[in-house]
Amino acid sequence: MAQDFTLHTHTDIFDGKNTVSEMAQRAKDLGMSAIGISNHFIVHPDICDAQFYPFAVRGGYANMYHTTFADTIRDFTTNYAEIDQAATQSGTRILRGMEVDYFHTPAWYRGFTRAIKILRPDYIIGSCHFIEYGGRLCNVHDMAMANDVDRAAMLKLYWDKIAQAASSGLFTFMAHLDLPKKVGLGCSVVAQDAQDRALDIISRNKTPLEINTSGIKQCGAMYPSAQILERVAQENIPVLISDDAHHVSQIGRHFDVARALAQDYRIKNFLTLNTLRLDEKNR
Repeated sequence: MAQDFTLHTHTDIFDGKNTVSEMAQRAKDLGMSAIGISNHFIVHPDICDAQFYPFAVRGGYANMYHTTFADTIRDFTTNYAEIDQAATQSGTRILRGMEVDYFHTPAWYRGFTRAIKILRPDYIIGSCHFIEYGGRLCNVHDMAMANDVDRAAMLKLYWDKIAQAASSGLFTFMAHLDLPKKVGLGCSVVAQDAQDRALDIISRNKTPLEINTSGIKQCGAMYPSAQILERVAQENIPVLISDDAHHVSQIGRHFDVARALAQDYRIKNFLTLNTLRLDEKNR
């Protein structure tokens, strides 16, 4: 069955290019039954000291990063109000989501769980854009520029963090699992062991994963890799297709290619809006 919804999308209040209404109208024009808006929830007190942060400022998307939960709650409150208004005016089913960078500290967990009680999202996507290495926050671009020894250590930390996020039970599904592929990084021997452990946890917990179609433009292939898709099929890990749309033109992009890929790997456990762990009742 073709997937007729999209949940991994971004709007102009953060790092997207279009409003909620514009994204929802595009989804409606494509015949989709629902769209979820899942802007970035990235909170860390040292985020402005991250190596990548100056590039984010120059690129005009620094507003997706926050140093305090209070700032994040403020921006998401505005975003969710826009979603609710657009849903009422358009009659389109628009879900309130967030794409969350997980940080494995008690302070982050307390701040995040408090934010969730206030914001009441319908679903939460888990992701990993940053790791802590050498006393600084680093992302995949920093990994690509590191020397071989540091890069291997950073990739291991990346997969360790994926494992922690999947173990947390906080997330409806996990996004672009092997994001380092975006900058041409595969797995070293050391990182392969960490990746295998993360996939063991994902499989054991049946943590849903996305087949993220944005990778076709970014790195010539989808996330996750063929190796991971083989395990998804073998261990019946639940999946859904995501476009990771930052612009109306990207909504539903390459969904047909993703479906064909899933068929090639004999992936059968596709999630629907009825089988996803959605929390609309909390509104």
